[in-house]
Amino acid sequence: MLITKHHDACDAGARKGAAQSERLCAATGAVQRVDHMIRFVIGPEQTVVPDLKRRLPGRGVWVTATRQALELAVRRNSFAQSFKRNISVAGDIVETTERLLERSALDALAMAHKAGRVAIGFSRIEMALARDQVVGLVHAVDAGPEGVRKLNAALRRRDAVDVAVIGGLSSVQLDLALGRSNVIHAALLGGPESETFLARAARLDCFRNALMAGLPAVGRYRTPKSAKAAGRREATENHGGKPERRELDRDRNG
Repeated sequence: MLITKHHDACDAGARKGAAQSERLCAATGAVQRVDHMIRFVIGPEQTVVPDLKRRLPGRGVWVTATRQALELAVRRNSFAQSFKRNISVAGDIVETTERLLERSALDALAMAHKAGRVAIGFSRIEMALARDQVVGLVHAVDAGPEGVRKLNAALRRRDAVDVAVIGGLSSVQLDLALGRSNVIHAALLGGPESETFLARAARLDCFRNALMAGLPAVGRYRTPKSAKAAGRREATENHGGKPERRELDRDRNG
């Protein structure tokens, strides 16, 4: 999108900056919707820190929510240029941002589990699939290929095209989030807590795989309608405005 005089790389504060529907990416110079971006502010130690919830005080600089865009911002010294002052950018800011996105997704998964929205174990997952209750299926990155194949086949047999298939989290991380040991597969049941997790998991996947933020990676996700609602809910909660319309991938080859 072409840059216009109405967009600035640095906002005037969390409330004013996040209230706008679009912002200028400090790295690429492209105008993006704010739900496709990550806001960064200057922390107490005069160091740039990510503001995933878009609520931290002070002026903020916006970067497209992908690893490549953030790496580009660091290489180009975009933060100092946008803030118009000398600041410190940690050498691991990209890794820190990814960890925070990962932590956000895992926290949402834990909340979904507490709300009774997670089925764990083959028999429970298959039962939930049979009842058409599943909106998301999680496979640990270290899951065996046979188990993944069987569950994905069960989805195909039921023509469950609106079920998100999620990877990218280890069994150790799933264990900690769900308070269980040896969690390899899990199913998300319909509900707002599951929707929030699906939206955050998609955002993490976008950051890692350099797609436009808000779009799930081809071959990894089938994005359910519920994830659209979750995206709108998070956008509303984050900047107090009207929900943003997310363009979510409908790829069926995952």
